[in-house]
Amino acid sequence: MVVINVHKNDLVGIAEIAEIANVSNSAVINWRTRFSDFPKPVSELKSGPVFNLSQINNWLRRRGKIMAANIISSINLKGGVGKTTTTVGLAEFLAAEFSKRVLVIDLDPQTNATVMLIGDNEWKERNKNGLTLATLFQDAINETENFKLKDTLIKNVSGITDVLNLDLLPSSIDLIDIQDKLIQMPLGKYYAGNPVEIINRALRPILNDYDYIIIDCPPNLGLITLNGLRISSGYIIPTIPDNLSTYGIPQILDRVKGFANSINESIEPFGIVVTKFRQATNLHKRTYQLLCENEDLPKVFDTIFPENTQMAEAGEYNPGLNTLKQRWGYTGQFDRFKSFTQEVLDIFE
Repeated sequence: MVVINVHKNDLVGIAEIAEIANVSNSAVINWRTRFSDFPKPVSELKSGPVFNLSQINNWLRRRGKIMAANIISSINLKGGVGKTTTTVGLAEFLAAEFSKRVLVIDLDPQTNATVMLIGDNEWKERNKNGLTLATLFQDAINETENFKLKDTLIKNVSGITDVLNLDLLPSSIDLIDIQDKLIQMPLGKYYAGNPVEIINRALRPILNDYDYIIIDCPPNLGLITLNGLRISSGYIIPTIPDNLSTYGIPQILDRVKGFANSINESIEPFGIVVTKFRQATNLHKRTYQLLCENEDLPKVFDTIFPENTQMAEAGEYNPGLNTLKQRWGYTGQFDRFKSFTQEVLDIFE
């Protein structure tokens, strides 16, 4: 079980909650009485109850009391299922077609999302200069302060003229080695260090600057993935409809549910996204049907992404394009991504 150490900066009282939500103190007191799901206080002090800030923010967001980013992780335990392509496509369509402010957080050490959005040359330069999320995790391990959020955050990525307000926190291949060391991360002087809180604490100043934050997670359920889930409202599971790609879905559901319970948060499985679908393959058709009929699994999104050359080619960084149709093609791929993005928006809006 993962234990969350509560830091004093993570605690708020009635007055602070009222300030966050822009209401009176009496309104917050009233919410505690009216709503059974209002977070329980961490402690009762003489000055009044104190609450976990993250739990309060999540409750306020669910209730529509504050404008906060909708944060979605993208996960599958198997690589090569179109996870990153789905993640980047969703982010680009949210920004370009639906005018949302979007941030992509690339936690996958394969760095595919990063390269799709800024190109290989810029990524290599940034990686050489330590301007990736690897520096953040290295700081947690080494108790240093080299990570600079302002310098690492890349504004207006994608290279496509129509895609505005899409930002990126880039990944690094160095995360491969870092993940194994996180378990030995020092607790710090006041025992407030926790290996699943690294992203949450570092990015807190900007989390509410966006409408949507999309996190490309590694193909595992290790500590780096848990960092992404820690700040997420929920997650999607892109998968090819075959045995190998869908085998780990129950494990994802069980592990995330257990993690969510351990930190007393709600992390919802928003749905399964079928990718690289081959209509002529009986295995794909049969597996897709089983996914749809299995009541123990989350819903399957209506939008299906077939396997095609255009989808693969769109994974290359291609600056100078004007529209998403040029990137994703004119053979239905654009319409599918727009439809899928609308399905995601319907969850929240």
